[in-house]
Amino acid sequence: MTISMSFILLIVLLSFNIRTQVAELTTLFAFGDSLTDPGNNNNLLSLAKANYEPYGVDFQEGPSGRFCNGGTFIDYLGELLGIPLLLPYTSTLAHGKNIIKGVNYASAAGGILDETGQFLGQRFSLSEQVKNFKNTLDQLRGQMKDEDFKHYLDGAIVIMILGSNDYVNNYLLPTLYSSSRSFAPRQFARLLITRYEKQISVLHDLGLRKFFLAGIGPLGCIPNQIASEVSSSKKCVASTNQAVKFFNQRLISLVDELNTKYNESSIFAYGNTYTAFSDILRDAKVYGFRVTDTGCCGVGRNRGQLTCLPLSVPCSNRDEFVFWDAFHPTGAVNKLLARRAFFGSTVYCYPVNVQQMALTSKM
Repeated sequence: MTISMSFILLIVLLSFNIRTQVAELTTLFAFGDSLTDPGNNNNLLSLAKANYEPYGVDFQEGPSGRFCNGGTFIDYLGELLGIPLLLPYTSTLAHGKNIIKGVNYASAAGGILDETGQFLGQRFSLSEQVKNFKNTLDQLRGQMKDEDFKHYLDGAIVIMILGSNDYVNNYLLPTLYSSSRSFAPRQFARLLITRYEKQISVLHDLGLRKFFLAGIGPLGCIPNQIASEVSSSKKCVASTNQAVKFFNQRLISLVDELNTKYNESSIFAYGNTYTAFSDILRDAKVYGFRVTDTGCCGVGRNRGQLTCLPLSVPCSNRDEFVFWDAFHPTGAVNKLLARRAFFGSTVYCYPVNVQQMALTSKM
């Protein structure tokens, strides 16, 4: 009887401790591109939109503007954190108390560089997303006392998933951009990280303290790249993958530098998207996937030459496809990647994962 009561007491104490620690998480803010855009481009003059069928065919809100059949990485990560679906910054509901649980600023075609994706029309680059965040802060500041506001920002987690567009909608388009002629791959990666760090520093100066910075996945393996003239063998484009590796290497170094610079006051973590995604491609059957090089919805070779057009008929076995369209993963993959970010070892999340970050108190 004594052992039983002691065991029950231990469980109660542990449960109390867990609830106390989880309370450190106050909100979630997301910055990114079409991989995590929840519909911010819907009302922009842009070709980069996904607010039409069959996008959202498996999502509870239907074609919301997400470039996926289901949820995005941010949607599934928020679910693991106990955060409701983040409102798009441009939503008519994104005001007042509705924004306390967080806002998603991600914009399709947007990049670290302001000029990235400009041929597709209006979009929010990273610098514009940061400006939009400042507008949100002005609203939030008016809803809290100064001490509560500081605690709120201390407990917020920032998810940043950028860089892919700076390659697929800039560097890898030599007929539209001169960047590949002006910069060798290592130099271009250095330029991106320099600009990235500037915007991260702005967000830190505004009071944010917890940053999860996701690296770029194996872009050379997306259907659009495999369908390109560069890939005549229908295999991943090695030169593209090598280019993004340079970016990822510099991003890891940046995480180390920022953690050293801000020491105990803040925490920065790197999300190893490249390895997590490569694992899925290499051992697809283990994860339940059958098709790894072709989009579920799209036009042309590997369904990757044109993205999913309005009223297209997608594949029926969507959970067996790694890619939804020419550029984006399916919801099934997004869910796996979110779990890697939340529970992952230091192979996937360095130096901590999102769960550990949420439980960390920063002063």
